[in-house]
Order: sequence, then structure tokens, then C-alpha cells
Amino acid sequence: DCNDRNPLIRALAIRTMAYIPLPVVIGSMIEPLRHCLRDQDPYVRKTAAICVAKLYVYDPRLVDKEGFITMLRDLLADSNPTVVANAVAALTEISERSEDIALKLNLGVTNKLIAAMGECSEWVQFDRLKTSLDAEGICERILPRLQHANSAVVLTTIKILMYMMNYISDNEFKDRICKKMGPPLVTLLASGPEVQYVTLRNILLIIQRRPLILRNDVKVFFCKYNDPIYVKLAKLEIMYRLSREENFKPVLAELHEYASEVDIDFVRKAVRTIGRLAIKVPAAANSCINVLLELLESKIPYVTQEVVVVVKDIFRRYPNEYESVIPKVCENMDDLAEPEAKAAIVWIIGQYANRIDNPLELLEDLSFSFLEDPVEVQLSLLTAVVKLFLQKPDQGKDLVSKILKQATEEVDNPDLRDRGFMYWRLLSINAGAAKDIVLAEKPTISTETDRMERGALDQLLLHTATLGSIYHKSPESFIRNTKSKWLSDSPALNAASRQALMMTIDDGLPAPLPPGSIAPPPPPRDLGALDPKASIVNKNEGNGLPVDEMGRRPQEIDEDQEEDARENGNNADDDEADRDALANERYGDPYANLEQAFGGSAFSTTSASRIKNSDLIDF
Repeated sequence: DCNDRNPLIRALAIRTMAYIPLPVVIGSMIEPLRHCLRDQDPYVRKTAAICVAKLYVYDPRLVDKEGFITMLRDLLADSNPTVVANAVAALTEISERSEDIALKLNLGVTNKLIAAMGECSEWVQFDRLKTSLDAEGICERILPRLQHANSAVVLTTIKILMYMMNYISDNEFKDRICKKMGPPLVTLLASGPEVQYVTLRNILLIIQRRPLILRNDVKVFFCKYNDPIYVKLAKLEIMYRLSREENFKPVLAELHEYASEVDIDFVRKAVRTIGRLAIKVPAAANSCINVLLELLESKIPYVTQEVVVVVKDIFRRYPNEYESVIPKVCENMDDLAEPEAKAAIVWIIGQYANRIDNPLELLEDLSFSFLEDPVEVQLSLLTAVVKLFLQKPDQGKDLVSKILKQATEEVDNPDLRDRGFMYWRLLSINAGAAKDIVLAEKPTISTETDRMERGALDQLLLHTATLGSIYHKSPESFIRNTKSKWLSDSPALNAASRQALMMTIDDGLPAPLPPGSIAPPPPPRDLGALDPKASIVNKNEGNGLPVDEMGRRPQEIDEDQEEDARENGNNADDDEADRDALANERYGDPYANLEQAFGGSAFSTTSASRIKNSDLIDF
């Protein structure tokens, strides 16, 4: 069939053979594939080009040995644009799978690809755009592709433009390109919900790198009543990213409207976005607080809980500015059932205990379920009662004794228990130092942490219009045998991009690699360098298990230790006591000085062997 007169039969025959990964079939298709790559009919040639990429998956060495890579490279000069596009697609796939093959196009080939783009179908244009590398000249020539009806062509064009702007120093030219990229993205939002979602996820990356592109189009992302929930949530994030002092009022009004929707997840996200807007835009803080207070009055449990959480963040962003809303927040304490909301209200009470009329009563009500609460709430309550005691010693002494005792004796979580001991020891040594530490001025939070790191953002932008840009993850994290792509170092990089590239390297991230290469394996760890007497691996003896300086392996060491223990009559309790005594001698007893600090009857512990029937706290 590969020699049939009908070109369609010849193409189907070679394609069918390429999809059968059997050694017998692969061996018998070598010569037919070679003839098809030189066939007179362009349909046969373009099919054969794809078959080479398929064959490379099964047997890379065979493809290289038979010279098919060179034949694919020759097809780049083919007169038929479809053949060229398939050759480019095949070479691209091979370069992504190979460690030593890289697809690099010179300016002449690139210009030829762009010139023939008008004769190609939309998918041919998609493949050609992915391989185009000149800067301003190439940008000017591919800008008409932004008007294409196919979303893949538009997004791939934007990916190339975003990449090329790293090599352009003319800011006016870059601004002009950014303004031209906005309308095509807005047009894509008129498509179906699936295309909308893909576009929105890509827009979220694009505006973090180039905010000018959609700076004045925030209203385009207002949600419609019939939008699916995943589209609404994506639009909310973009609205927040595009909000600024000049446009926060319509955005806030829209968010207020969303907070009265019926979809719980959407309402929660809208309330969270109001809080983030207050933190991001200082001029909007007062308006956001008023909206949040209105939402509190709705008495809807899930709305109330989200409001409490965002109010805590606003307090951290603007300390000592909005304390007047604390009484209204505390009135809704009984409606808080979720751990995050309870932890937030506990933090507010503890932080502003000296400005609340009844902080002790509020914390006592919350402490009744201390042992049953999630760890998040327990940690927050433990810190809050210590803050209360440091600010109002007369009111908080009994409660802090109770909570410290429960945290150190009746709780299994090591983090909570360790924090309890830390506060206990801190109060026992120096109450003044404890006050300076626990009540120290906290750094204000900001929205800087919402921004993606520049190196990771540049990497994801290289995957625009792929799954990586939808998941916001590098493809190698969820697709096997995929190589990392980085913005490669080049003398043509503009000053800003080069500076960001150097910062990425200085921060200890992997150095950007040239196209077509893979990251080298990490250097072997030299464990012997950590300790001169550390174990070494003697590969010439036994099975390569580590041996100590006496030549004993782990099993032999354990047997020797057991024999010594039997001879000396030691048991496990004696060994543990010896280890405790040695630790106390070296580092000091962690329970020392507690009686001096608390010496009273308010707090005693029976579980710790070092403190037996001793009164620890007397406030």
C-alpha cells in the first residue's frame, strides 16, 4: 500500500504502520517512510513528517541512525505550507523529548514561516507561531494573527508577543503592543464557558506581568447571572488584580452585590475579595469596612464567618484604625462554627483585650471547648489568654493557668504542647520580657505575597495556551518526561528582563536553561563532610551498608549494644534516666525556675516527673 498510485492510500498506510509499536512493523516501515518523506504529493509528505515524531517516541536511536531528523529539517524548505507546519510540529515534539536535540530557527527560516502563514489553516498557524523567534520585526508581522477567529491562534500569538517583549527595549513600542493585545482577549470572553475559563486563567498570568494590557477593562470581568461557578471565581480574581484607586468604587459595588448571591462558595469568595481590596487599596478601606458591617447585619452564618476572617486581616493591615467595629464583630461570636472564623475572633479579642469591656468573659466562653477545638483554634486561644494576662493580670491569671495546664498535660499535639511550655517558661523567667515578645508590634501585612514570583511567572508565560497556564503549574510537575522551559539568557535581553533573570539565579532558583536542554542532576551529597567520624560506605565489603570507624555494620552495632546491656544489667528505664540527666547537665532543666515564678496553688502538674505536687502559679 505504501507504493499505491493513490496518495491517500500511501499516506494512510504509512500512518497506520507508525501507530503500531511492534519491532517487526517498525523495522519494515523504515524504507517506506524514507520514500514518503520525498513523495511528490504534499499530503503524503506532511503525514510522513508526523510519523517521524511518532517513531521517535518508540525508538529515538533508530530515527537518529536512519537520518530522519535531517530529512525533517530539509522539509522546512518545502514549498507547501502544510508540509512545513507538520515538519515544524514534528521537530518541536522531538526537541521536547530529546536531551541533545534542539529546534533553533534562524531569521531566514522564521521570516519564511511568517510569510507563508496567510496561506495556512488555523492549526498550521498555531504550530508555526509556537516556533517563531527577531523581536520588533516579528511582533509587527504576527500582530494580524490577533484578529483570528480561532482562540488557539490568538493565545499563541499573545504568548509570542509576551516572549518577544523581553528582547525589546523601546517602552513606547511595548506599550503599543500591550494596547493591541487587550481587545482580542476581551473578544475571547464572548465564547463558550470552556474557552472563557481557559482565557481567564491565561489572563490572570498576563496581567501580573503586563498590567497595562487590560488596565481599563475591569468592567468586562463583571460576572453574568448565567456564568458557571468556575468562570465566576476566575473573574473575581481578575477583578481584584485590576482594581486600583481610580476604579475601586464600581468593583466594590459589584462585590457587594455578589455577597447576596445564593451560591455559598461564590459568596465566600466575594467577601474575601472585599477584604483583600481593602488591604490592597488604602483609599477603599473605609468603604470596604462599611460594606462588611452591612453584611454582618444579614446574620447569615457563612457570610458572618467570612466577614470576621477578613476583618482580622484588615486590623493587621491598619492597626489602631478600625477598633470601633470590634463590638459589632463580637456580637456575632455565637454564629462562628468554622475553625478559621473562631481563630480569627479569638485573635481579635486577645490582641485588643485592653479595649474590650469583657475580654475575660468572651475568652472563658470559648475556653469551655478548648480540648475539643481544632488545633488552629487551640493555638490562637492559648496565645490570646497569655495576651490577656499580660495586659490585665488581675483578670487573666485563673484563665491562663487553666489553659496552660490543659495545653501541657491534656493535649497530644506537639506544636500546641511546645507552645504551652514556651509561654510557661517565658512567664516564669521574666514577665517583662514576655510582654515585650508576645505584645510586640506586629509587621503590617500587604498584598505583595499575592504576586507570583517573577521567575516562575516568566516560566508559566512560556506555556501560555497549554495546561500549564490553566493549572498555573509547570508542565513537568504533572506530565512525565517533560523538560523545563525558562527564559534563556541572551545579550539581546532588555535591561529589566536581564535584571529579573539575574535575581532569579541569585535567589537560588534553577538557572534558566537554553532551549532544548534539560536540567542537570543534583550533585551527590557528601555525607562524610558533615562529620569527620561519620559513617562511610565501603563498597568493597558486603552489600555496601555503612560501617563505623571500627568496621561494624548497623546490625553488628545493635548486637554489641544489647550484649553490653545484658552484661551490665542495665534496662531501658535506666538508660532513659541517664540520657535525661546528661541532657539536663548540658542544656539545663527545662522545668527549672517554674516554682520561683508561679509559686502558688493556682497551677500544678502531676504528669511531669520533675514537678511533683508543686504549686506553680500564684498571681
